[in-house]
Amino acid sequence: MSSDPILFPPQPRSVDETGLSVVTLAHLALKTLYVHGSLLAHEIADILKLPYATVMDDVMEYLRRERLVEVRGSTSVGKAAYRYALLQRGQTRARELLNQNGYVGPAPVTLEAYTERVYAQSLAGQPMSDEALRRALAPLVLSETLIAQLGPAINSGKTVFLFGNVGNGKTTIAELIGANLPGAIWIPYAIDADGHIIRLFDTRHHRPLTEQTAGVRTGALRYLPIESEKYDQRWVLIRRPVIIAGGELTLKNLNLIFDPVTKFYEAPYQLKANGGMFLVDDLGRQRVRAQTLLNRWIVPLEKRVDHLTLAGGQRVDVPFDVLLIFATNLKPEDLADEAYLRRIRYKIYVPDPTWDEYREIFKREAAQRNITYSESAMQYLINEYYIKPQRPPRGAHPRDIVEGLVHLARFRNTPPQMTKETIDLACLPYFLKKDRADQ
Repeated sequence: MSSDPILFPPQPRSVDETGLSVVTLAHLALKTLYVHGSLLAHEIADILKLPYATVMDDVMEYLRRERLVEVRGSTSVGKAAYRYALLQRGQTRARELLNQNGYVGPAPVTLEAYTERVYAQSLAGQPMSDEALRRALAPLVLSETLIAQLGPAINSGKTVFLFGNVGNGKTTIAELIGANLPGAIWIPYAIDADGHIIRLFDTRHHRPLTEQTAGVRTGALRYLPIESEKYDQRWVLIRRPVIIAGGELTLKNLNLIFDPVTKFYEAPYQLKANGGMFLVDDLGRQRVRAQTLLNRWIVPLEKRVDHLTLAGGQRVDVPFDVLLIFATNLKPEDLADEAYLRRIRYKIYVPDPTWDEYREIFKREAAQRNITYSESAMQYLINEYYIKPQRPPRGAHPRDIVEGLVHLARFRNTPPQMTKETIDLACLPYFLKKDRADQ
């Protein structure tokens, strides 16, 4: 397997090529030794994710000259096998550094290097084809009109408003799109922003890729370097991220999160979502007003740059390259004024299913649970529970009703069936009667 060297960050051949100073790297090595105890030189290099021969050798020599560390033996021939330990002076200095910034781990990359790579691997440069979109959305029953709107919206890389009645699949549509975003991206473990460390890589949201996990469908394999190619291991190859935030979302989640104990920053949701998708689910149900939340995005949407604030009040400008999707069952005009909605290029209505679509959803759900479909029972369901009570169909109803049939069958210890009787027993506790006295 071969790869294009442009697709991955090359291994630094000197301290200068890391973008960091020897002092910065020395401080990180000191903290690493303080936390882990004595280490072999190559173990320090492994923790910092930097090559020993071209980078860390110079760093460790600097620390020796400053009389902060000493060599305490060796496990084999070569300086990479030297065992290093802190001198008293080094321990004092390491404690001081940890009190200022407790970050220990892979060396950060510069904000400039991160910004350049974010825009170089933008989702806008990896359009999703009509075939790929249909394959991604195959689990759902959607109209041609809706699919025709979703395709251009995704490929635009701009903000998308998905709105419509509850239960019609807005969140599922967004999740399926996110799970099938094309390509892959390199992100750093951490970013250095004017001396402040921002931890970016998050195992909760970022899925590293290997030859075994990359898969062929997304085209991610071509991003992997072959064994002979040396890449900068401060970066990790991941699937395009998909981050979902619902009712728990606040403005605090959208700014740098400073930990007063560790003294470094955690990246906010939108920074972790760069190169992928950020879904704000159930917009209008957050603890912060929807208008306030929407106003937070005005500058990033227009400039593709987000302004984040450090604990001391300084501002850091970071790239904003995210497919931002708002999903809501509220009307867009009830959430924002015309001037703001103009900035959101794609406002896509997810409608209630037609009766043919409803039937198809029901058939799929029934087939998955080995339930024989009955058109007469379907007619009964539509007449008694939709037409008579004037209840509109929702895309989630068939799944829920079929689950009710399964639960009933388990109770009776019989195979699930689709009959008028079982439809009644599944629907009566599911739907609220509109003619009840207490309604």
